[in-house]
Amino acid sequence: MLWADKYKPKSLEDFAGQKKQIEMLKRWYNGWSYGDKALFLHGPPGSGKTTSVYALANDKNLELFELNASDDRNKHQIESLAGSASKQMSLTNRNKIILIDEVDGLSGNKDRGGVSAIIKTVKESKFPVVLTANDPYESKLRSMRRYCEMVDFGKVHLSSMTAFLSKICSEEGVEAERSVLKRIARKNAGDMRSAINDLEAIGRGQDSILKEDLEALGFRSREKEIFEVLKVIFKTRTAKTAKNLAGDSDKDPDELFWWIEQNIPKEYKKQEDVAKAFDEMSKASLFKARIRRRQNWSLMKYYIGLMSAGVALAKDEKYSGFTRYQPPQRLKRYGRSKASRRMMDEIYGKIGNELHVSPSTMKLEYIPLFKWLIRNKGDVEEELGDLFDLTEKELDCIKKF
Repeated sequence: MLWADKYKPKSLEDFAGQKKQIEMLKRWYNGWSYGDKALFLHGPPGSGKTTSVYALANDKNLELFELNASDDRNKHQIESLAGSASKQMSLTNRNKIILIDEVDGLSGNKDRGGVSAIIKTVKESKFPVVLTANDPYESKLRSMRRYCEMVDFGKVHLSSMTAFLSKICSEEGVEAERSVLKRIARKNAGDMRSAINDLEAIGRGQDSILKEDLEALGFRSREKEIFEVLKVIFKTRTAKTAKNLAGDSDKDPDELFWWIEQNIPKEYKKQEDVAKAFDEMSKASLFKARIRRRQNWSLMKYYIGLMSAGVALAKDEKYSGFTRYQPPQRLKRYGRSKASRRMMDEIYGKIGNELHVSPSTMKLEYIPLFKWLIRNKGDVEEELGDLFDLTEKELDCIKKF
């Protein structure tokens, strides 16, 4: 189970930060009666909007009916799903709460009927209704706001995030300096879910987390920035916009490539759009190989252009709604392999000092030879260990590298 799910608050009492907002949620629910306004929770991704409703339902033993407005957004869908659920008693005779998630995913004129259907649901519901959005002040939601009480779930405070990350480390048996956890929290700028994902990427299966392990997370830019870059690339229909933003990003081009590759299937819904996007990524990969092989950095513009503008133009039309982008699996694997990489660095230095060669020469020329000898010439392993004072663990690390 992912740590973000494992440590998701099951009760409102378990929330990290957002104390004022949680109190407003509880006060609204306890005082709600038929005909009252809905509660509109708004704020950035990872701030706890949706999770708080789940925790409330768990605390009050409520049946939770959830509808995502980004997926089911026309008038008929909302009325038939949320409208019906808001008027019918639970099959288990429990009280109910209605959650309509990501209402800013409604796309203006195309889904105008969706807004009126949500308003109708709020006015006629026999049960409390909660709405969520990243940006509640879009013009298309103006009429909806009149029927809602607004609660701003701002960014989770740095100290609250750091304390919660420390709690997770304690539960998982991972040692980490507070300064390291604070950097993870600061990097994610109030997004608790993203911070937990980062912590898991470098901490799962490890005994400790060191400052150098943060390199696996690409600390040259904040997590928030990469989400903004992805949003523009996936939403825009202008090649210049996508290419310029990708080129101006502080992200390493290869890491940006991994982020785009990971999230294409999450953003693009049509199979033909996904196919076109990955075709552009395959072309970008060819230029990446040419750059490395020829050391011709003038080709970088084509590499970046194909992965950004090429992917942006692969879709027939812009997809509406909010997409939860996920970090590349490669970065997570990089974090999980840090112990063996650290040991190999020590081996490079230990053998390199004896042979008077650089760590890079050790890695490219000597280690592959030693690895082959250990695997295929059993009697050589002990000799190498004695010659370079290598432990059994170090020899095993070379064998598996």
